[in-house]
Amino acid sequence: MPVNAMPRTPAYAALDASSPLAPFSIERREPGPREVLIDILYCGVCHSDIHQVRDEWGGAIFPMVPGHEIVGRVAAVGADVVRHRVGDAVGVGCFVDSCRRCAPCEAGDEHFCEAGMSGTYNSYERDADHRFDKSRPTYGGYSTAITVDEAYVLRIPDGMPLDRAAPLLCAGITTYSPLRHFGVKAGDEVAVVGLGGLGHMAVKLAAAMGARVTVLSSTEAKRGDAAGLGAHDFAATGDRKVFKERARQFDFIIDTVSAEHDYNAYLGLLKIDGTMVLLGIPDVPVPVAAGVLIMKRRRLAGSLIGGIRETQEMLDFCAAHDVAADIELIDIADVNTAYERMLKGDVRYRFVIDLASLRGGG
Repeated sequence: MPVNAMPRTPAYAALDASSPLAPFSIERREPGPREVLIDILYCGVCHSDIHQVRDEWGGAIFPMVPGHEIVGRVAAVGADVVRHRVGDAVGVGCFVDSCRRCAPCEAGDEHFCEAGMSGTYNSYERDADHRFDKSRPTYGGYSTAITVDEAYVLRIPDGMPLDRAAPLLCAGITTYSPLRHFGVKAGDEVAVVGLGGLGHMAVKLAAAMGARVTVLSSTEAKRGDAAGLGAHDFAATGDRKVFKERARQFDFIIDTVSAEHDYNAYLGLLKIDGTMVLLGIPDVPVPVAAGVLIMKRRRLAGSLIGGIRETQEMLDFCAAHDVAADIELIDIADVNTAYERMLKGDVRYRFVIDLASLRGGG
């Protein structure tokens, strides 16, 4: 065992793209001078975890330990760490490092690192010069501990429920970032397309910003849920009359749906100078007619997650406005069942793994 390695860490991993997640052990290192060792308490289950472990996006690195919505407490710190102390509640999101020298990194947009960010899992650690080290794959939060450079560790505000904070590290920042970047403000008419893990956070965040929020869902089934989450209005888009009745109603649309759907129909719901932002990635390209953009000076944009600075801003905003994810807490042994339920849309609205269920040996 290397000098700076700890005893083997319990985890759950996929050994290949056709295998279910199963008990596994990984090597975590003792913290270096500017690193933080975190005892993981909770980890959210993101739909992208399923895509990755099944290699649906290509380039998967196996064995794979998923999980990038991590919340825990600091167990140890390196000698030069200044941002975090032992016992602090902290989080780790979708990435754990970047090149630190390109323009996006210097601007606080590390997720757009020109060399590529180091994903929390299914990626690679970096060496002392912040270059990818292909001998050290990253392993995620379906485990009991993780070691991360302090610059990529988030502070969880006091009083925030730690289990409900975990999904904020992906679903929260993924929806907060475009709302902030495109200037959504009090009084704006905002539509949220889709009411899943991302959509339910978009509703909560936009409402907390003072916007008037309408949920656009394919059926009536989620009308009650939408109201409970803070939406002011609801429309079932299975009735195509909705697109005529609500034409030119919205200042901003946040589209969380990954299934194929007609972008042009939704763009027609925007006012002049309105913006629609895509967060979902359909399996096939979706055509967009130039006219629907040109005739009302509308914008169609995309957004990813957010940088460290913006993610901390999001967490502080959520704490100030009492915003947290709606979750179903599960044991690690139930994660494969949770994946199947997610594929059926059977979760309100995010599964979160209680890692206490792994500490006894899985």
